Parts: sequence; structure tokens; C-alpha cells
Amino acid sequence: MPLPPANPALRLKGRASATNPVGRFEPYARIPVDDGWDIDEDTRLLRTELALERPRSIITRNRSPDVPFDRSVNPYRGCEHGCIYCFARPSHGYLGLSAGLDFETRLTAKPEAPALLARELARKGYRPAPLAIGTNTDPYQPIEAQLRIMRGLLEVLSEFNHPVAIVTRGATITRDLDILASLASRNLVQVGVSLTTLNPGLARQMEPRAPSPARRLAMIRDLAGAGVPTRVMAAPMIPALTDHELEAILAAGHAAGARSAAMILLRLPHEVAPLFRDWLDRHHPGRAAHVLARLHEMRGGRDNDPRFKTRMTGEGPMARLLAHRFRLACRRLGLATDTAATDTAALECGRFAPPPKTGDQLSLF
Repeated sequence: MPLPPANPALRLKGRASATNPVGRFEPYARIPVDDGWDIDEDTRLLRTELALERPRSIITRNRSPDVPFDRSVNPYRGCEHGCIYCFARPSHGYLGLSAGLDFETRLTAKPEAPALLARELARKGYRPAPLAIGTNTDPYQPIEAQLRIMRGLLEVLSEFNHPVAIVTRGATITRDLDILASLASRNLVQVGVSLTTLNPGLARQMEPRAPSPARRLAMIRDLAGAGVPTRVMAAPMIPALTDHELEAILAAGHAAGARSAAMILLRLPHEVAPLFRDWLDRHHPGRAAHVLARLHEMRGGRDNDPRFKTRMTGEGPMARLLAHRFRLACRRLGLATDTAATDTAALECGRFAPPPKTGDQLSLF
């Protein structure tokens, strides 16, 4: 069943989704209809809206066996990069919003996140372990350039000597090279840069407000040049659309200075599946059936397989072939490998210590 179109009075410049279906928890759907009046309506550009959230806590815990971290921080909800395949889109449903255009245009920021993080790290019973940032929505999406929440989080982590692993495709990360280089000198940071395709036209269709592939390679060069351990992430790999680029993506990342690599197969949970199907029909109608057929081969005949241990990699002959290609390419290039978004085992936890407060007795040695 096709998704309902967005309001025809809206101009969708730089948006991946062309529709705004209601969230899966909502009891009613909204569909635009022609009222029969022969009057042209004024059109308006759909602009990004920002709301502020003041949560009581900021560290989120998880027990997933698919990821090598048990805690994360998300300074934003929604993402203006607008990647059509983003597995985080369904999280907007918890706000009563759509995983479609709402996810790209109705954003929520947490300006008090650095202060909350400092408070939680300073608790007497806190035990350090690598903190992941960017595993849901991108912490360096465009609004970070003005709000600087992520920079505040890094300042707190640096003061506490706390390890952090970051995943991003946002170019604003290079603004924070001073802090990242300092963290790297203490073995407290790793950065993964997502590179889905080297084709700038395809990237513009899939990730309309994210930096171009060339810009992301420049980010890897800048990070590596500052001594920050950097991973090139071929994620997600889309069968019959981007999977033929796997070796080229890894080679380009390696040439830019990446030390390691990761690969994750396309995931289409909940509302993402119909949104991605709609995108394929609009941009690649001749490939749509082939892309989905290949994906189903690797997902047990379904759009998505949420089971632990297989949701990142898929299963079956085609998934094994893709994984084999990844391992061979990494071995040839000398890249360390990991199938998850972050590999935090090498980060230093022993340096952690809350910074002294005014009036505290300092150590003699």
C-alpha cells in the first residue's frame, strides 16, 4: 500500500522522505485530500523546527549483545541529515511524531546534557566504561554548529578522563579537533565516520543534508591527522544499490587515514521499511524490486530481522559473501575489523576521576 503524500502546499527541498505517515502508536491517520475548491494555495518551504528538552538523566543503558558498549548519550532527537534508511526514525513515534518528515524537520535538543552528564559521572557509585555517542541520531547534525551541546559533552568527558566512542557523518566534528586530540593522547576516544557511498548523486538522494562523500573522507583525514583513531564505516550496505562499492569505500577510507573498518547491513525496522520502499519507487524504480529481493535473501524473506546476532549482518549465502568480501578487503588494506558500530575494548578506563571541586582537599602526590 503506497504511503500518503505530504501536504501538497509544502515544498520539500533537501528532504529524503516525501511523506509524513503517522507514528505506529497513533490511533488515527491523516491523509491530504482535494476539497474541490478551484483555488491555488500558497506553497511554503518545509523548514526545520527545534524544541528543547530538559530530561532528568542523560545516560541511557543497554544490554544488547550486538554492540560493545552498555551506555550511551543522545544530545538530540530526530536528525536533519534526513538519511532515508536511518534505523532511528521509529524513535520519533515515542514523541507522537512521524518517522517520515517529522524525523527530519521536528528536532529536539537537550541543552542541559553536559551538566547532567557531569552530575551522573560524579556520583559515588559510578563505574567508568566507554560511553557511546551517535549510535541513535547524529550528534554533529547541522544544529550542533550553533547549539554546541556535543562540544560541552566532550569538555565534561575530558575533565573526567572518561572514554568515549563517537559515530558521525557530520563535518562539525572537525571544530572539536582540539578536544578530540587531547582525548586521543590519553587513549580516551575513537571516532567512526559513516560512508555509505562514494557516489555524490546517490548520497544526495539518500542523505540530503549530510556532508558529501568527499567531505567525509576529508573528515577522516583531519581526524587521523590530529592523532584521533578513526574507523571508516561502510554502513549501511544496501544490496544491489551500494554493496558493489564496498571495497572502494574501504580503500578510500584507508587512504584517508582510517585505522579500522566496520560494515552493517541495511536495517528497516518498523516505519523505516515503507519509507525506504517509497524512496526506492521515487528515485530508483527500475531497481526497487531487485534491491528488496536481495535484501529479503539476507533477512529471512522479510524487510527486517530484529534478532540479536543477525540483525547487523544478515544471514544466508549473500550475507556470508558480503562479510567475506569485507574481511578480505580489510586484510588486504591492513584495516582492523569489527562488524559493530564501535569497538571500545582498547579505550582507557583507568584514568577516570571526577575533577576536584572548589574546597576539595587535593592529593599530596
